[in-house]
Formats: sequence, structure tokens, C-alpha cells
Amino acid sequence: MIQKKYRIWQENEYDYPGAFGFIPNLYSYIHEDEEKRPCMLVIPGGGYGSVVPSEGGIVAKRFFEAGYQAFVLTYTTDLLHIAPLKMQPLNDISRAVRYIRANAERFQVDADRLFVIGFSAGAHLAGSLAVHWQDVEDQNLAYKEISNRPQGVILSYPVITTGEYAHKGSVDTLVGENASEEELAYFSLEKQVSDQTPPVFLWQTVTDEEVPVKNSMLMAEALQEKGVPFEYHLFPKGAHGLSLSNEDWEKGNWGELYTMEQMAKVAEAIKKDQIPLPEEVKAQLVAGFGDLDPSAKMESAPPELTIGVAIKEVAIWPELAIAWLASLND
Repeated sequence: MIQKKYRIWQENEYDYPGAFGFIPNLYSYIHEDEEKRPCMLVIPGGGYGSVVPSEGGIVAKRFFEAGYQAFVLTYTTDLLHIAPLKMQPLNDISRAVRYIRANAERFQVDADRLFVIGFSAGAHLAGSLAVHWQDVEDQNLAYKEISNRPQGVILSYPVITTGEYAHKGSVDTLVGENASEEELAYFSLEKQVSDQTPPVFLWQTVTDEEVPVKNSMLMAEALQEKGVPFEYHLFPKGAHGLSLSNEDWEKGNWGELYTMEQMAKVAEAIKKDQIPLPEEVKAQLVAGFGDLDPSAKMESAPPELTIGVAIKEVAIWPELAIAWLASLND
């Protein structure tokens, strides 16, 4: 397996005030053969405040084992609410899709079978691409004419709506607490589904305590209304953030921590007093992330990190999703 990091933006193309030297990137899981394969782009969640490792490499490896070339996107987030993210994450994921397609021969990827899977806020980002792919232009001539539309998307316990059932933390971080009605409507995905939206696979648990289950229900209703092919699995129990819901996930065996690169950059900036923060907040963040090494590998969960309990029934979702992906070619 070939594992390597690729920056998706050139330095003069990317400018977010809370980046502190971070540039969004892809981390690859590529087969060491000459077979051209379908591709899965993994978008971890984190409430748009971080990109969590528990939904990154561990998921990419599962699709790698199923025969996919896989990538994990570490996109722009804003833990400290330095500036609303607005379109930046959507620009990141759009460029990531175009970057993979532009390098399809190099990565041995079938550009017509490129799929995206997102989790929680990462599912909102994946869903945003599904409904808004036509809106995102790329000014770089190397990517301008390349399609950013995935063939299908998988939305795992997704943040969908900005309305009554919104996950307020994700919405506020994305568009700001004083967002206009137009901005809120734009990022309320159930309002933006059209007949140009690619097929969607949805799954969530009824007992999700963080993102109300109504989010995935609203998306399913919108997809049905617009005639977009979809598959929807609603499991009776399980917490939010289940990822693969298997033993490796439960024990914290998530692999490398590269998705936390921006967090490490922020921690460095805090230690250098580049970010004005109350001393108590600064101390908490430095204690939590000051020694973070994005190149390290996580094989067990540290005591201070709360890990959920794997649900055997939920752990079947990857098999269901892989079968659904195969059906899109029928």
C-alpha cells in the first residue's frame, strides 16, 4: 500500500486566517499494482472545528481492502472561531475531487467511479458538494475544466439542516452566528437537492445524541421528492460518531493522526502568542494539542479521550454501502 500526503492548493491559492501555515491535503491509500480501480474520498467530521482521526484512515483502509483507491481529505476547519469558514471547505473538497481526477493515471483511479463518503460535519461537506457541485468554479487552469461531481456519496450520521433540527455548533462555525437567511438556506442541504444531485447512501442511528436523526430523514425525503436514487439505513441504537463501529474503532486503533495537522499548527501559534486568548483557554488548548504529532500513529485511545461502544448491528454498514456502490454500475 502506497501512503503519501499531497497538498491540494498551492501556497498562493490558499488563504484562510486561521490556517497558521496549514494547507489542506489528501492522504493516499493506493494499491501497489497496475489495476485501475474505483476511488473513495473520505471526509471525516469534527463539527467544522477539527478533522477527527477516528473517521479517517481507519475508514480509508476499509475501502482499500474492498478494492478501492482511497484518500482522506484534511480540509479547513475553525476550532477557535477566528473567521466563519463560508465556502472554503466546499472549495477544498471540490479541488480534492478535481485533483484526484487530474492525476487519475498516476493514482490508477477510474475517474468515472469516484465516490465521496463523509461523517457528521464531514457528511455535510460531502453533501454540500453533492448539491452544489455546479457552483464551485476553479480558477486554476489545471483543474478548471475537470468535473467535481462525484458518482455517488455516502452520508454517515450527517449534519444536513440549518433549521429547527440543526447541529448548531457546526452551522455557527461554518457560516457564523449572524449568518443571513440566504446563507443558512444555501447550506441547508435538504433545500438544495435537485435532479442533478448524484445518488446518495444515508445511514444514522435513531438514538444519535449529537445530530438529531431528523437530519437524515429530511435528506431522504428531499431525495425522494426530486427523484434522486438513494438508499437509507436507520439503525435502532448507537451513539453519534460510530465510524466503522468495530473493535479497532472502539479501542482507538485509528492509524496516523495526520488529520490533526491544522490543530497542531494552531497549538504552535497559541504557544507563540499569535492568537489572543484568555490564559485559561490557552492553557487548555496547549495541554490538549501542544505536543500533538500529526505523523504519529494512534493504536489505542488515551484515557482522556472518550470512545463510544461499538454496535455490532451498525458495523454492517460498510458491506451495505459497498454493495450499493457496485449497484450504481448496473
